[in-house]
Amino acid sequence: MNKLKIVHVASEISPYIKTGGLADVVRSLPRALKRLGHQVIVIVPYYQTIKQGKFKLEKLNYQEEIILNGYSYPVRFYKTISSDKYPIFFIEQKKLFTSRHKIYGYPDDGLRFSLFNLATLKLLTLIKFKPQIIHCHDWQAGLIPNYLQISRRYQKLFKNTATLFTIHNLLWQGPFDWWRVPPEHKDNGQGLPSIKPKRNRWLNFTKRAILYADIINTVSERYAQEILTKKYGEGLDKYLRRRQTDVHGIINGIDYKIFNPLFDKNLYYCYDYDSLDKKNKNKTALQRKLSLKIGRDIPMIGIINRLTEQKGFELIIQITDYLLRDNLQIVVVGSGNKKYRDFFHKLAKKYPQQVAIITPFSEKMSRRVYAASDLYLMPSRFEPCGLSQMISLRYGSVPIVHQTGGLSDTITNFNPQTGRGNGFVFKTYDPITLLLSINRALETYKYSRIWEHLVWRAMRQSFSWQLPAKKYVVLYRKAIRQHKKMTR
Repeated sequence: MNKLKIVHVASEISPYIKTGGLADVVRSLPRALKRLGHQVIVIVPYYQTIKQGKFKLEKLNYQEEIILNGYSYPVRFYKTISSDKYPIFFIEQKKLFTSRHKIYGYPDDGLRFSLFNLATLKLLTLIKFKPQIIHCHDWQAGLIPNYLQISRRYQKLFKNTATLFTIHNLLWQGPFDWWRVPPEHKDNGQGLPSIKPKRNRWLNFTKRAILYADIINTVSERYAQEILTKKYGEGLDKYLRRRQTDVHGIINGIDYKIFNPLFDKNLYYCYDYDSLDKKNKNKTALQRKLSLKIGRDIPMIGIINRLTEQKGFELIIQITDYLLRDNLQIVVVGSGNKKYRDFFHKLAKKYPQQVAIITPFSEKMSRRVYAASDLYLMPSRFEPCGLSQMISLRYGSVPIVHQTGGLSDTITNFNPQTGRGNGFVFKTYDPITLLLSINRALETYKYSRIWEHLVWRAMRQSFSWQLPAKKYVVLYRKAIRQHKKMTR
């Protein structure tokens, strides 16, 4: 088959800028697509943290003006070739991006990412790259399908370009909490995005992408079904149901060149499923590092995630005192809500030999906790995909998860009679059910031969990007066919 020309547009890409799993996806999926022989480029904003980092970027000889909200914004462009040999382009706008200390969370985020979308289309014309598909990741790239469908100028420039919009998390739809938008300011999604400053603030980028993208997908098969319902649809379920045949689910993958305990330089001791004694050495080393009670037989529960309500921390708060009556340890790595940070700091003071928190998030310490922990706790209220549970499997930390979204697609309940399953799953989202699931895991942990076999099987599972990348190519070709039908 003909090889495709593909553009990925996103707000993050690892290792240049990362706040969550999106950055890992935007790094690894293009790599997998390139290995399949396709031509791939990535476009992201140029943030202050990138400028301050130790990255060698080439400044391109283009200086353009983007007109938005009645103002002219000068933009410059940078380029680098990733270690995987595909180009990454960075869009610089000093006032809106490069001078800012944070990546998100500004009142003018609507303006910032509107400009990023327009500058992306401008860059593609400057470098004369004519893609067959623009893959738009999450709301920050959500206006591109809108422009390509509605603007006569862009219809002409990108006549043969289809769009695919990936929903990484439907909760986030633009530069605001969608549920707080006054009814009179709700974006109806019709026509071109408003250039008026007051209207620009209320743009629903995700809604517009759902209305105008050729194909829509999300990051697990179950979540693709869940978002069609009122419970998980975040106010957009009726628009998704109208396009139900165009909504697909593809589970994310894990890049085992990055997440692999056999050669992870962050670990105290490298290991694989045939050298689990070295995994125990990682536990002892981490216990010593964090001043926890040292003991190989003390079950350690790792929690590595954003400290937000979505990730199930309200449930965890309600059960920790019950859990810590037993001889176990809890180690938390993450950044986020001050309420949860304060809770775990107080808990660590109360139980200094059983509890530790590492905040802000540290990549090095997260890997060490994956390697040291016996159990990985991820009781998310909802979870579009989740990468952490797949990483934990490779590091031999057995997941405890809520049956939702991508957690349901990747983790199956362990049955001690048959030996099948790779984790512990609870269905009802409440603290008692979670506690029962944890206790079941701890009871299984007591049987060392059964537990070792469970860990061995978990580590041998593969969630690589090879299969998801092939599925994305199928979706790209479907988007291209649909686009051709619409433009005839």
